[in-house]
Amino acid sequence: MAKFPANPHRQVPYNTSRFRVKMDGRYVAGLSKCSALKRTVEVVKHREGNDPLTAHHMPGAVSFEAITLERGVTHDEDFEKWANLVYDVGAAGAMSLKQFRKDIIIEFLNEAGQIAKVYKVYRCWVSEFQALPELDANANAVAIEHIKLENEGWERDTSVPEPIEA
Repeated sequence: MAKFPANPHRQVPYNTSRFRVKMDGRYVAGLSKCSALKRTVEVVKHREGNDPLTAHHMPGAVSFEAITLERGVTHDEDFEKWANLVYDVGAAGAMSLKQFRKDIIIEFLNEAGQIAKVYKVYRCWVSEFQALPELDANANAVAIEHIKLENEGWERDTSVPEPIEA
């Protein structure tokens, strides 16, 4: 059974359909998908010289999986401008090292639209930008653009309490 200290009547965990992402102090418009936050700790195996049959395991380097943000294609240029800081066609492929990394905030909401959890993602930069999807005259779909964000870690903002549900 799920544990919700502020809402003991709640029996089920949160669903994944309510979220917001904030970058540069404002919410990303039209965001429809955000990939998982995933951290992996490399396993370092070693064994003692006098114990040839038993391998010991210890934690090694930590890596954070890239985060993908998807949204419907609009005239908002935020994704494109951020991607262009890493590679700008107009500047012969030059890179702007000044502001190409940004911190983002992911707000996870409950069904009532209240903030349930907040995660801070650090030093993100765009490693992949898709401006348009495959175009198909016979399809019945929304055009989606996406960016893939490399990052140097994330943490939950523990100052955000569990919201009291009605």
